Amino acid sequence: MSDTVSDSPQSSPATPAIPRQIWVLVAAAFIIALGYGLIAPLLPQFVVSFDVSMAAAGLVVSIFSASRLLFAPASGYLINRIGSRRIYLTGLLTVAVMTGLVSLAQAYWHIIALRFLAGIGSTMFTVSAMGLIVSLSPAQIRGRCSALYGTAFLLGNIAGPLLGAGLAFLGFRWPFFIYGLGVALAAGVVWWLMPRSAGETTAKSSLPPMKLSQAWQDTAFRAALTSSFAHGWVNMGVRVSVIPLFAAAVFANSSAAAGYALAAFAAGNAVVLQFSGRWADTFGRRPMILVGLCGSAVFTWLLGHADSLPLLIGFSVLTGAAAGFINPAQQATLADIIGSERSGGQVLSTFQMAMDLGSIFGPVVVGALADIYGFKTAFAVSGAVALMGVVAWAFSREPLPATPAKLRVIPRLIGGPRRPRRHR
Repeated sequence: MSDTVSDSPQSSPATPAIPRQIWVLVAAAFIIALGYGLIAPLLPQFVVSFDVSMAAAGLVVSIFSASRLLFAPASGYLINRIGSRRIYLTGLLTVAVMTGLVSLAQAYWHIIALRFLAGIGSTMFTVSAMGLIVSLSPAQIRGRCSALYGTAFLLGNIAGPLLGAGLAFLGFRWPFFIYGLGVALAAGVVWWLMPRSAGETTAKSSLPPMKLSQAWQDTAFRAALTSSFAHGWVNMGVRVSVIPLFAAAVFANSSAAAGYALAAFAAGNAVVLQFSGRWADTFGRRPMILVGLCGSAVFTWLLGHADSLPLLIGFSVLTGAAAGFINPAQQATLADIIGSERSGGQVLSTFQMAMDLGSIFGPVVVGALADIYGFKTAFAVSGAVALMGVVAWAFSREPLPATPAKLRVIPRLIGGPRRPRRHR
């Protein structure tokens, strides 16, 4: 298993078009991210309005992530048993109802309970969306499909806060109700436009679901888990939680500086996602992930040395660009390992758990290091975590089999074309 893949691209004169079902997932992803961007800046302020501490407000964010982590294995099991489409829709409706009910919360513990249940729905649709991309993406363009899906989320997260600013006059409660309606709309889009057979063929395939023990034998899967943890730590957790604290400690207008840094990261990420998926399909998953991890390590370390706003913005753009190389290639790697003819719910949920663990532990550890040793040391440790992924991928196989385009280009990159071997 360790040296083979389950599904390989077929050589064809024309690159296949992105399937309609993928576009349906992309549209739903944009709607979901738009709503999340709408409520994310408001949630801590809404919680504090119940006369609780900032630590209690932070618990509302942590309980959502903890719920996702705890329920991820069950999500993988349900995908294998029921199918990705049904779990995706169930997850979306769960998030829609629980988030909408936050608008009616009358006590702090109401929000805690509702966010915990929303986290269960979140991990259901997140893991099942990966399963749908695995089963619906043509093997030749898996990287492009993953990048397109990621771009939809990114654009929604950028547009959401802008929409929220325009709706500020509504107060704290209405945005949660609007987000619930938006997620329900996304579920309706998927239910109406996604064929009922989508994601069900893998669950009912004659091939048994891939077991986690099978995937673990593959060096590419073990490397993907390591890089997923590093990506979650550096680019998901530390970016959102620690950079605003760094801006507050270093810059006078900390709120504006933090906003500029997060927007710069998103801009760099969005630019690179336009071609990183295509490159992952052409040159391989491993080179893209290595480039992204190395860039994340270097530019995250440099962030700790940013003593002016232009440097903060510049390093944030470059860190976002580096992150844009990682995720499409990682998701395509999972699709290469599992293949499109069988389910891999446990494999997908374990991958998601690795990223969630990184995004949970990263802010805690880096925040503690910043308190004790300063931000330079804290960001340097984050860079070292990214290098852990580099080491793992340095000793793993390339998941993408050789293709004509790859065979033409790679030799030129490493020292000139190779002459074809003559067969007698």
